[in-house]
Amino acid sequence: MGSFSIWHWLIVLVIVMLVFGTKKLRNIGQDLGGAVKGFKDGMKPGEESKEQIQQGAATAEKTVDVQAKDINK
Repeated sequence: MGSFSIWHWLIVLVIVMLVFGTKKLRNIGQDLGGAVKGFKDGMKPGEESKEQIQQGAATAEKTVDVQAKDINK
């Protein structure tokens, strides 16, 4: 009575498929896989994609460096 057999898990899987449908389960799996892939890519230290480098360069070109003065003194 402690652990479930393979037949218990198969029955649970069939019930879940009947309740949610295979299309919805596939979409959930794809979303979860994409999230895991994005997390792994974000955890890689020091590696930036070409898109991120280009976006950073484009942002740096638009940045204006100024020095603020206090006029109340």
